[in-house]
Amino acid sequence: MKLTSKHKIAIGVAAFCLLYIILAMRPLGKELHFIPEWTQDIFHVEESRETEEDLIPFKLGQNIGYFTEDGRITKNIPFPYKASISDSYYTIFGANNTSADFYKCDGSKAGTIELSGFPYFDGDRVYLFLPGGNSFIKCDETGKAQWKFENYAPITAFSSSKGGTIAGYADGTLISFNNDGSINHRFSPKGSKYEIIFGAGISSDGSSVACISGRDRQRFVVARKEKGHSRIVFHEYLNEESSEQELVKYSLNDRAIYYSYKDNLGIYSFKDEKSFHIPMKGNVVQIEESDSSGLVFVLSREDSKYTVTVLEKFNHIAAKFSFDAECAFIQARGDNFFVGRNSKISRLTVSKK
Repeated sequence: MKLTSKHKIAIGVAAFCLLYIILAMRPLGKELHFIPEWTQDIFHVEESRETEEDLIPFKLGQNIGYFTEDGRITKNIPFPYKASISDSYYTIFGANNTSADFYKCDGSKAGTIELSGFPYFDGDRVYLFLPGGNSFIKCDETGKAQWKFENYAPITAFSSSKGGTIAGYADGTLISFNNDGSINHRFSPKGSKYEIIFGAGISSDGSSVACISGRDRQRFVVARKEKGHSRIVFHEYLNEESSEQELVKYSLNDRAIYYSYKDNLGIYSFKDEKSFHIPMKGNVVQIEESDSSGLVFVLSREDSKYTVTVLEKFNHIAAKFSFDAECAFIQARGDNFFVGRNSKISRLTVSKK
């Protein structure tokens, strides 16, 4: 049978459609699933066993303590005024304390900070903020002072890593310290009408620092130490400005920096040398990263509504859920994700299906 031109066109279109469908076929992406494992009340305390356990810290309302991955609350300590807790240490203290005993996560005494001030723990790092708000001390694991830094301006941002310590000040100065107390970075980002540091972060080796700085043209700045000088390698002005303290946190592999500002989360990629921005209502209060899955969990709060946003490949939203609570926290350990709300802690296993 001789094909007419119409038949040839129809066959051609059909062949094109079939080829397009074949070439466009892709396996469906796997979705994240959160599988509930257990929920425990923090007031149901069981003493820790003799075996080595990974104790995970929590702070909910006026209570601090530790729990295990299998759901046992090993310690719950109410505090009337202030408390500090990390994976390694905890303490409670009053407004006018002249010294502070602090303890290991198993409850044994670690040491005593024999000075007035406000203890702060970051992992196994021990600090004391002195009265007046412009000076701090780095202590050893027993509470003995190792070095001290005094400044005339109040501290407005503070963070640390294995590679060093960083402090931002109300006069717009950003200073980072090596572990021996010597100054590594010291500069003022400037670029804004009113100079103040609202958030600061430091890389795991101390070579790179970042901050949220200024009002009236607030900006995010990244600097790196090169040939003995701090050189700004990236900066951007932010579309929304904050007047509150903000989180600035390097990823576990130092490939990215997470930074919060009003109703947004920014992510700077060192590889791409550019930033990404994710709208996020409210204040970002905590950022935790899984050391096995690479997922990043962001806890934000708007009034009494908390939202957990899960990121993969550091800047893609993979999941999101919200809940109402008076207080909340998050933690990540491997494929396990923990959410605390009011007086309850829940474990969710994260899987892709």
